[in-house]
Amino acid sequence: MTSTETSTGGVGIHPAVDHGIPAAAADFAGGVLSCHCASNPVKVRVSAQTAHNHVCGCTKCWKPDGATFSQIAVVSRDAVEVIEHPEKLEVVDANAAIQRYRCRDCGVHLYGRIENKDHPFYGLDFVHTELSDEAGWARPEFAAFVSSVIESGVDPSRMDGIRSRLRELGLEPYDALSPPLMDAIATHVARRSGALPA
Repeated sequence: MTSTETSTGGVGIHPAVDHGIPAAAADFAGGVLSCHCASNPVKVRVSAQTAHNHVCGCTKCWKPDGATFSQIAVVSRDAVEVIEHPEKLEVVDANAAIQRYRCRDCGVHLYGRIENKDHPFYGLDFVHTELSDEAGWARPEFAAFVSSVIESGVDPSRMDGIRSRLRELGLEPYDALSPPLMDAIATHVARRSGALPA
């Protein structure tokens, strides 16, 4: 069985969406993310509901074992706090725009932070809500960087089936971010260049 197949022979996307996507809870106030260490796990409190939750095919985002896509969402960086074992965290790639913090022991990414104040998404942290036991997080809305799963070893002949399954799940596939997020990036760039008023 490959990482793009489920036990029933269907196309596997991510364990959190393969069997249906649960609805978000009203007035959800966040929860605690934990790495996969059996003892002394890193724990990160996210004290707000997330936004722009999506599955991502890029090769930078952390994926659980067997997943074809990662699942990632954003939240204000002010709502993210490491509450246990910060000494186990390390940055995956110091040169990347998103500084992804992982547990050095189990390799799980807990959150990603942008330090460049000129970046369109500065002030937002990227989190993996499936690391939380709490139910009610914002549901995934779309699939980003879908073609990038080929870079991680998915046979290109499977892409039609993968895109079809994403649409069945209600996750419109894009080979970038969703149109509203791409518009937000372009607006930021246009305001900085003077093409649009600040």
